[in-house]
Amino acid sequence: MYDSVDASLERAAHVLEAGGLVAFPTETVYGLGADAGNPAAVARIFAAKGRPADHPLIVHLATADDVPHWAREFPGSARALAAAFWPGPLTLVLPRAPGVLDVVTGGQDTVALRVPAHPVAQSLLRRFGRGIAAPSANRYGRVSPTLAGHVREELGDRVDLILDGGACVVGLESTIAGCDGGVVTLLRPGHITRAQLEAVAGPVSLPGASAPRVPGALRSHYAPATPVELDTAESITARCTSGPEAAQLAVLARRPQPPGCRARAWRAVPAGPAAFGHDLYAALRELDRSGASRILVERVPPGEEWAAVRDRLERAARRDFPDET
Repeated sequence: MYDSVDASLERAAHVLEAGGLVAFPTETVYGLGADAGNPAAVARIFAAKGRPADHPLIVHLATADDVPHWAREFPGSARALAAAFWPGPLTLVLPRAPGVLDVVTGGQDTVALRVPAHPVAQSLLRRFGRGIAAPSANRYGRVSPTLAGHVREELGDRVDLILDGGACVVGLESTIAGCDGGVVTLLRPGHITRAQLEAVAGPVSLPGASAPRVPGALRSHYAPATPVELDTAESITARCTSGPEAAQLAVLARRPQPPGCRARAWRAVPAGPAAFGHDLYAALRELDRSGASRILVERVPPGEEWAAVRDRLERAARRDFPDET
């Protein structure tokens, strides 16, 4: 089930052809892939993750040349963004083409498409020759995997094959942009910022009530089993040095552990947004295994460059997602 990349790319393509599930690395996180044209195979993704059936999936493509098979429109704004950022961590939401499965789109009239940059993902897509539907390779609502080992921890034998491509370079899920005619909407923040989108496509709006559903947009998501709480650096220091709960706390912070800290675990991550985002999910998984009763996360600064990290942390700190089965 768990092979080196060199030995298993051809096998992975055969697994997909047979309707199986393959976990594979992208530059963002590891995806749980199935043949996007096979309804039974796509249904296995939802069963493996415990994912609600109305949640759309992202279809991964080898090149932008494949878009017309999946989208009935490819407006100029979307073409410009694809030219600027594909292959890369950007997903475009476009009007779906006839024949795209409802199970892929969550029953919506749009489809989410991405051309990943990771060489393993690219090799798999080219060998398979068709679109691969792939959400993150974890149980629904939980922390996304950035290492092959995380996939095995999360899904075990629910996945037929895991391709190990090492650590994901970005570490956070892709930016999602809706392209409806001439209007571009930022549907999920990611490594590619709103300012970068606007530099290519002009003004970018934020989603309104009629925006399409997209992956990772629920109030609760990206969460470890241990409850997460966002707090200030000063408050975390006080709670970990003199508070009665200190020995039961785990901490994720942008600074070293202070003197006198009695926290059960302390994980210092880089202070910059890109490096913080790269380390975030692995750090949360590490602290989740510490036996702490709560994970305190130091609040990140305001500003657009921190938008993706802030989005993931705020969703991880909510506790209103359904239990996994």
